[in-house]
Amino acid sequence: MNEVVHTSPTIGSNVEEIILRKTHFLMWDIGGQETLRSTWNTYYSNTEFVILVIDSTDRERLTVTKEELYKMLAHEDLQNAAVLIFANKQDVKNSMTTSEISKFLTLSSIKDHPWHIQGCCALTGEGLPAGLEWMKSRVAAN
Repeated sequence: MNEVVHTSPTIGSNVEEIILRKTHFLMWDIGGQETLRSTWNTYYSNTEFVILVIDSTDRERLTVTKEELYKMLAHEDLQNAAVLIFANKQDVKNSMTTSEISKFLTLSSIKDHPWHIQGCCALTGEGLPAGLEWMKSRVAAN
């Protein structure tokens, strides 16, 4: 949103409204620490999109990410949700490509949810508008 914000891991949740050319998105940022994951389902009601942000340099946590993604998608309150995956840190040397991440997460097997994986760099904002545009196009399609 043309503003650099220094972040730290989310403890609990944060909420923010983002407006993209007259489309308003109310976004909940929910902490990803293991102790918080059991509370995620309290946020699922009326969810249209799940945005998963992946650290493209962290190969070790990708297995847990995959497990949590498929647990979320199996939840009845998310049966109509589309999935946007931001593959962050694409600017870092030896980071996984979106193709590698897609293959590891077996995204091609997700048939019940529209999904899109978008490479990005949170520091520069590169890739973020394209991901949000995909979401906006999904809203327009419904």
